[in-house]
Amino acid sequence: MPVSASSFITHHSSLLQVSDLHAGYGPIDVLKGITLEVGEGEIVTVLGANGAGKSTTLMTICGVNHCRSGRISFAGQPIHNHAPHDIVALGISQVPEGRRIFPRLTVRENLEMGAFHRQINGEELERVFGQFPILKERQNQLGGTLSGGEQQMLAISRALMARPKLLLLDEPSLGLAPLIVARIFDIIRQINSQGVTILLVEQNANMALHVAHRGYVLETGRIVLADTAKNLMNNEQVKKSYLGG
Repeated sequence: MPVSASSFITHHSSLLQVSDLHAGYGPIDVLKGITLEVGEGEIVTVLGANGAGKSTTLMTICGVNHCRSGRISFAGQPIHNHAPHDIVALGISQVPEGRRIFPRLTVRENLEMGAFHRQINGEELERVFGQFPILKERQNQLGGTLSGGEQQMLAISRALMARPKLLLLDEPSLGLAPLIVARIFDIIRQINSQGVTILLVEQNANMALHVAHRGYVLETGRIVLADTAKNLMNNEQVKKSYLGG
């Protein structure tokens, strides 16, 4: 039986609430009434196989995909009928699957695109460059010439330029070498320690559960498990399906 989404938010006020969400593409319902919650300051992960609806969940939260029914609230405000640029302005940024940087723009121009909704100053760029020194070195290089790991760092940095309260991360380890994956997850911890709440979709369940406070398991558009990350790591069903146990 699924566990109540709010059962484990004990020390955090709720920042994101998704209630009975239905969404999909064309006539196909991908999300079939999912409910989840992210407390302020948490890292919450969503696990599931390909096609379970993980990316659809993030795309619907950030307004790219249409919410057919249900409710999405951010900081107590309903956002399920908002345009994506308005959702960014409220404080939600997404790092999409596959990074989707602008390959023909420079690193610096990619970062500036992350703050499209407001004016930026040199201080903000320097703050990002301080966190990702390699990007400062390559700021005049075209985004498409970066390595996969560098592109992922650029995609994360671009999202941070919007000053998000909530960062949506979609498969940040996809296609990266193990050493780079470890670096990306260190960055995720660091970002969270600086006060950014994170909702993480990740096929590398082991890494995801090691950085997350709580998690949800999504199967064919439905939440089938919700628990603390520690309990999910010890759950026999999760071990068998996602941890190779």
